[in-house]
Amino acid sequence: MSDNPPIEYAFPELRKWEKGVAPYIHVRESGKPGPVVMVTALTHGNEVSGAIVVDALLESGLKPRAGTLILSFGNIEAYHSFDPRTPFKSRMVDEDFNRVWGRLDQPANTVETRRAQVLKPFVERADLMLDLHSMHDDGVPLMLSGPLDKGAALAKKLGAPVDIIRDAGHAGGMRMRDYGGFGDPKSPKNALLIETGQHWRASSVVVAKDVAARFLEAAGIVEAADLPSDWKQKPPPQQRVVEVTHAIATKRGNFVATRHFEGQEIVAKAGTVLGHDDGEPVTTPYDNCVLVMPSSNRPLRAGVTVVRLGRLI
Repeated sequence: MSDNPPIEYAFPELRKWEKGVAPYIHVRESGKPGPVVMVTALTHGNEVSGAIVVDALLESGLKPRAGTLILSFGNIEAYHSFDPRTPFKSRMVDEDFNRVWGRLDQPANTVETRRAQVLKPFVERADLMLDLHSMHDDGVPLMLSGPLDKGAALAKKLGAPVDIIRDAGHAGGMRMRDYGGFGDPKSPKNALLIETGQHWRASSVVVAKDVAARFLEAAGIVEAADLPSDWKQKPPPQQRVVEVTHAIATKRGNFVATRHFEGQEIVAKAGTVLGHDDGEPVTTPYDNCVLVMPSSNRPLRAGVTVVRLGRLI
């Protein structure tokens, strides 16, 4: 019996989109002044909800009313390696595509660094970017807005999902959403990363469509009538912002949680023991501590982030 989560939707055939301005990258110009807006999927090869969105946008022939629209698939080789018997393996080929963006000046000697070099000029050209992701575990959708005020402001402009996460990324390397002007507080460039939910839940596709529609409308390059009428969902009454203050990583993969934790769970009391890493207690640093994307409920490798801790702001 497989321990893998069920796959609730059909994966798109993407080879038809190989021939673009670069492999699996398509640029649509309006011929009118406006921002360069990028929607990208498959930064990780098994995060397919975003690929359904980009595939649908390409299939529809969507053209911006102003500015430029870039539609792309990131780690396409990882996607094409997908095997439902080992579905988590196709996250990457050689390394994490979303950790290589701080060393693009070095030799490109992996599948991911070579692909990043292809994508780089389009990422650099973009004024606004939406990076469509999903999660290993079941969890509520999260908008990762980065550490800057401008990211949180753009996430609020979209109005969904409920949770906006202000975080500084990963110690293992720079994310695409933090690259170049996106990570510069003085630059008007801006990017968001949406975690739509568990990779293969049908609900993750619903979230990806909703957020993509909101993003494209907010960018000012399309109108609501240009997009499928069923993509946008009813927005939440209000959003909340969580600022990540700690990223707890396991030293050698020996973290043992005290119990099963849910994403966005709020732990009321400071000093609550969340688990033990090599026998040492890991505790909450303050009252009303939010547990962001806990991965403590599954086997871990050395150095993996067990959970991020955040406070409501």
